[in-house]
Amino acid sequence: MTEHDATTEPAGIDRASVTAWFTGTVADVTPPLHFDLITGGRSNLTYRVVDEAGHRWVLRRPPTGHILASAHDVVREWHILDILADTPVPVPPTVGCCTDPAVTGADFYVMDHVDGVVLDDASTVAALPRPNRTTAASNMVETLAAIHAVDTETGALTEFRRPGGYIERQLRRWGRQLTAGGVGPGPIWEIHELLGRRIPAQRWTGVVHGDFRPGNLLITPDGEVAAVLDWELWTVGDVLADLGWLVASWSSADVFGWAPDPDDGFPDTATVVDEYARLTGRDVGDLDFYHAFAIWRLAAIAEGVAARFRAGAMGQQDLDIDEFERRSALLAGMARELLRRA
Repeated sequence: MTEHDATTEPAGIDRASVTAWFTGTVADVTPPLHFDLITGGRSNLTYRVVDEAGHRWVLRRPPTGHILASAHDVVREWHILDILADTPVPVPPTVGCCTDPAVTGADFYVMDHVDGVVLDDASTVAALPRPNRTTAASNMVETLAAIHAVDTETGALTEFRRPGGYIERQLRRWGRQLTAGGVGPGPIWEIHELLGRRIPAQRWTGVVHGDFRPGNLLITPDGEVAAVLDWELWTVGDVLADLGWLVASWSSADVFGWAPDPDDGFPDTATVVDEYARLTGRDVGDLDFYHAFAIWRLAAIAEGVAARFRAGAMGQQDLDIDEFERRSALLAGMARELLRRA
């Protein structure tokens, strides 16, 4: 069976119905269409779509099975891409959005395929020439600054502004999720309380990507950011939360399994932070708090998975529960230390 065998039908795709939608919506389509699942799991599913003429697109839909609609709202994701198309933020051009679940069981949207490499391990870094790695890092920070410069006070994004503090809302939401997941007393809750007592005043409100890191950026060989991907967590809120998340991804390989390393030609974390401050003119003196919040979120995710597994709420999935518990403890310790410095 070849990679694009037309008889293959990935989970979540009704080939005939989606092909009919494509031919009625997208220009210059030459059936049959071939679908390959790029990413899966509990995040939105991403498929590469290729037609007989070699044209390429990307389709995004929610995971199959039981999902939280608010956590996998692909129409909302499509909406922000459509808005950002008219800004300096590099995003994939949108092609169309389908809200008829009869087509393939859920809403989905389609965007143009964008060439580039996602930097998330040693092999992908090897594809980026060493002299261009500093350029790539600088362009990542410039892209984050561009996201945070998008106007949310007029135009289409005003409806997404909410009263109150972003971090307060996030802590309430995470608290509800931890309770629902059966996470009992321990470091996760202790740090949750510490975070709640130390929230800085929200000084700058803007578009928050929610997961801005090298693993969600397409980088060209010359170090340009071709596109920012995976907008499923975007909102309007405290922009320094994004900077804290980027710093978390940059400062330790323990966080996402890989981190940019000065020995490989990338700037260190302090340089990244200084560049953001220079580009935006913002005071980043409270960054340790936002860094701690980012690390705590990841610890809470790991602890939540472990708690659900212990309660038998994850079926027969083969999980290394000891690894989730080890990761939760490691990250919780990192967050606690950052809060001591904050």
